[in-house]
Amino acid sequence: MADQLKIVTICGSLRKGSINAAVMATLPSLAPPELSFSVAPSFADFPIYSTDVQAAGVPAGVTAFADAIRATDGVIIVSPEYNWSIPGGLKNAIDWVSKLKDVPFKDKPVALQSASAGQMGGGRMQYHLRMALMSIDAQMFGKPEILINFAAKKIDETTGLLVDEPARDIVKQQLAAFAKFIKRVKI
Repeated sequence: MADQLKIVTICGSLRKGSINAAVMATLPSLAPPELSFSVAPSFADFPIYSTDVQAAGVPAGVTAFADAIRATDGVIIVSPEYNWSIPGGLKNAIDWVSKLKDVPFKDKPVALQSASAGQMGGGRMQYHLRMALMSIDAQMFGKPEILINFAAKKIDETTGLLVDEPARDIVKQQLAAFAKFIKRVKI
């Protein structure tokens, strides 16, 4: 499709069996046909960011992660909340790419989603992540917001996919709105 919009997805959880990874894996089946998906390379092995480490050279994994973001029309980050904020590994990945000469998030449309075993659904993490991404000039998508609470009960144990119909419906709405947002802000 000529007007296909490429989306890269980033999971903030590195845990095997992550409910956020399950939500992320469900996205292609809920998306409008103009969205195509790829998964960003893992940030699991990134060293903790410091200018001393950067001075020795940008790790290849960081470059691959940044290139995956640059090569897309939009980014969807699906992440849990750790201690009321952004998981450390995800924040470290953002810190690394924010220091690159050509910051990959600059002017890039970004949508957020979170799934949590608890009642809050990851809202505090989304607030902090939104601030971090806005500081590096990402174009943040607003509504509808995806905050899936009690998410473990909404994932099929056999398929590992999101099966809760109200949650699936709001994700469908967000993906359709995000496609329109990308077209509107795309330069």
